[in-house]
Amino acid sequence: MASELKKTALYDLHVGLGAKIVEFGGWDMPLSYETGTVAEHRACRESAVIFDVSHLGTVEVRGTDSHALLQEVLTNDLGKISPGRAQYTHLLDENAFVLDDIIVWWRGEHSFDVMPNASNTSRVIDAIGGVDVTQSRCVLAIQGPKAKELVAKVAPEAAAIGRFKVADVIINHTPCVVAGTGYTGEDGLEIAIPNEAAPALFAQLVEAGVIPAGLGARDTLRLEAGLPLHGHELGAGITPLQAGLGWVVGWDKSGFRGRDALLIERAEGPRRLLRGFMGLGRQPLRDHASITVGGDVVGVTTSGNFSPMLERGIAMGFVDTAINVPDGENVSIDVRGRSVDVVVESFPFWPPKER
Repeated sequence: MASELKKTALYDLHVGLGAKIVEFGGWDMPLSYETGTVAEHRACRESAVIFDVSHLGTVEVRGTDSHALLQEVLTNDLGKISPGRAQYTHLLDENAFVLDDIIVWWRGEHSFDVMPNASNTSRVIDAIGGVDVTQSRCVLAIQGPKAKELVAKVAPEAAAIGRFKVADVIINHTPCVVAGTGYTGEDGLEIAIPNEAAPALFAQLVEAGVIPAGLGARDTLRLEAGLPLHGHELGAGITPLQAGLGWVVGWDKSGFRGRDALLIERAEGPRRLLRGFMGLGRQPLRDHASITVGGDVVGVTTSGNFSPMLERGIAMGFVDTAINVPDGENVSIDVRGRSVDVVVESFPFWPPKER
């Protein structure tokens, strides 16, 4: 029998706010609230929204060997940062395929919080050990140009945390961890707070003017920002180089899992690359759609949707590098059996580029 879906400590609050609840990564999560995904998306671009991202994992890695362990397993180089900073990184298999993309919060000299995707916490623990504390805390992501201004009304010390900085902060007499991270393309914060204190903080932030938003808006926001999602642009058979994320690799490190395979791919060149596609009209684009040039299939989309800000379809997908498909090229994407004309576009889609 299927296991029961997990619920965050904010589940009842979401239901009370009229959220549409869906399964995601083994959790019951809000897809959208009564205002709808498009309105929530626009609120993030124009003001500030709050997401419950408690389904994301938190693995505590502690001890004098913790730094060396993460350096030996994960792709990015912790030597580029220091305690009090956050870093985006990858966990690879021996073939250099991305098992997970991760944010590391370096809290103290020998203290790290490793943040996997919802369904990948166990494989990350298998690779690095540590203690899974996911179900003891909530993570609130407050995102948007007014995020810090509105957070400051509730927790001024938290609002002062800079981009990709991490700090332990007291909010409502409760120890929290705050990081200047997020996945929307906007400025903002992520706050890890014990379960028992999370509903009150969520309610305070909403009272301060932050708009609740669900996973639907989080997905369209990251797509507009050209940010990859595990299971779509990252995952089995996909390397960091194919996803255009070579900067996530600490090439000068002595070693990490998948490094040898990645070095070979770098020398030979990846066989495909992640590209962006923008429709000419409002037709939403879809994932798993064929990308064609002159009638020949040259790739497949991995994510596609309607851009609420651009008011046209956008997509990401992999294109065979043997085919010369420059930015600005007109190609076609199959959408439910109909050929839709699109233009190859560099990331991010938003903010729009000057022409």
